[in-house]
Amino acid sequence: QVQLVESGGGLVQPGGSLRLSCAASGSIFGIYGMGWYRQAPGKARELVATITTSGSPQYADSVSGRFTISRDGVKNTVYLQMNSLKPEDTAVYYCYVDYYVGRARNWGQGTQVTVSS
Repeated sequence: QVQLVESGGGLVQPGGSLRLSCAASGSIFGIYGMGWYRQAPGKARELVATITTSGSPQYADSVSGRFTISRDGVKNTVYLQMNSLKPEDTAVYYCYVDYYVGRARNWGQGTQVTVSS
């Protein structure tokens, strides 16, 4: 069993910053990568950023240059530093863990990010 616990969401004004954290615990082995999706009301879930255990990050075009993903392999934690936030970044953000083989993706419970003045 794997648990993903997210934190760091909240309300922020446009142009502000937030840092999301996602800590994985339980049967953690064979991790290939971790990352973040988001889902705004009435929209499909979309990939925001991902990072592999080798440290290669990838970003959605909409957040590239503003968001930074990082991970702590010892703590099995992934972070999402979000700068220059825009109202269109408002969504529930979900972290996930992917494995090399034989295991389904695990998801966190989601954390709300609201960008509004």
